[in-house]
Amino acid sequence: MSKTTDPSIFIIFGAVGDLSRRKLLPSLCKAAAADELGNCHILGVGIDPHDDASFRSLVRESLSGAGLSAETSAALPDGRLHYHNMGKSTEEDYRALEKRLAALDSAHGLGGNHAFYLALPTGIIPYVVSGLGNVGLNESAGWTRLVVEKPFGTDLASGKKLNQTLHQHFREDQIYRIDHYLGKETVQNLLVFRLANAMIESVWNRDRVEAVQITHAEALGVGTRAAYYDKSGAMRDMVQNHLTQLLSLVAMEVPVVFDAESVRFEKIKALRSVGPISAQDVIFGQYSAGEIDGEAVPGYLEAPNIPAGSQTETFVAMKLEVNTWRWQGVPFYLRTGKRMPKRLTQIALRFRQTPVHLFESMGAGGDDLETADILIISLQPDEGFSFHFDVKRPGAPFGTERIPLEFKYSDRFEALPAAYRTLLIDVLNGDQTLFVHADEVEQSWSIYAGLLDKSLPVHSYPAGTWGPPEADHLAIPEKDLWQKA
Repeated sequence: MSKTTDPSIFIIFGAVGDLSRRKLLPSLCKAAAADELGNCHILGVGIDPHDDASFRSLVRESLSGAGLSAETSAALPDGRLHYHNMGKSTEEDYRALEKRLAALDSAHGLGGNHAFYLALPTGIIPYVVSGLGNVGLNESAGWTRLVVEKPFGTDLASGKKLNQTLHQHFREDQIYRIDHYLGKETVQNLLVFRLANAMIESVWNRDRVEAVQITHAEALGVGTRAAYYDKSGAMRDMVQNHLTQLLSLVAMEVPVVFDAESVRFEKIKALRSVGPISAQDVIFGQYSAGEIDGEAVPGYLEAPNIPAGSQTETFVAMKLEVNTWRWQGVPFYLRTGKRMPKRLTQIALRFRQTPVHLFESMGAGGDDLETADILIISLQPDEGFSFHFDVKRPGAPFGTERIPLEFKYSDRFEALPAAYRTLLIDVLNGDQTLFVHADEVEQSWSIYAGLLDKSLPVHSYPAGTWGPPEADHLAIPEKDLWQKA
């Protein structure tokens, strides 16, 4: 059953930007069509010379470009769409914004409930946060919430500085650091799969699991993000946030209750338990020219706006350990890369072998790679999970074969809601479970601080492959290579 939100104003700073037009506005409209939005008005804020009428036209164009039908678009009528020009963003301009919000609250009975979404470049965020706080827009007659997009800094020092800036004007329970990966239905299902099924939770530990692999692979290159990406690289762009969030969900202990505070507390504990990472257990790579799906693609250094001789990594593979009672001694492998053979995000748990290979003397099985029991949780594109185990092959001679027991969301449910839609509704409902706490930001940067400061060699790999061969040694000795299912 849908939960209708409180009457409110959803304020988007950067409302005519790419993120707002491609993700936020279509997601809010779909939520309205599903009767999840309630009496929520949207106020676009920016320095572009728009008024209510021109902003409404832009919204209609954005919704049409996102493929929404006229019927779905009608769920967000013009009367709930407004625009406010911030001029030069002086204190007087923020005072004018305060008056505009008060007028909307009064005219539509919105109770002073305000959600500020900062769809802005990272460097602008501190100024906007200070501007809101200086005129008292960090508090209101109702609730006030602040949504901040990643990246949450570029290293430990900048992550701490950003948190300090936010906390000068907003309480932690008002701040929603959004990582859209956490809004995916399959990421949320990871918690349900673990914690609601006694059989799964009973084997989710060092006694039964030999290794854990977390992979995010992209077939695409840097595209239009070249200027940003070359300053960031895969380590900052993917490992420190997306992959580390998945790591914390896999490694965390069972929370006392299923609420935001308890789940985030256990995630932080898991991150604090990650041991030091040796530089020998980290491989950086950068894609060169190659072929994907039969089509030639250029290398990273050939992409527009990439400096000649850039040593920015587009691939990272690493091994680390989580030193808790549950996971002591179990290697966790993280891997991410661009221009890989296919788009893939998955978590693979490899279970320990039986103590005696009972059927080996009969020539029944293959090597360990083919007969290992492996649980694969697919986050994209084929959302679901599969458990790979051994069965007897029919007939003679006696033999075994590894087969998957599979579940796919597409076979059982309709299309999954987009991650942004889920997270935006959580903001309006005041649910922080799927958002990143300040301590998570700082602890995740702490884990990789030593690697960011070191100049590790960057190995080349052809586009369309699974990364540089130098990463193959990051595996269970003589047993396993990277899972590519």
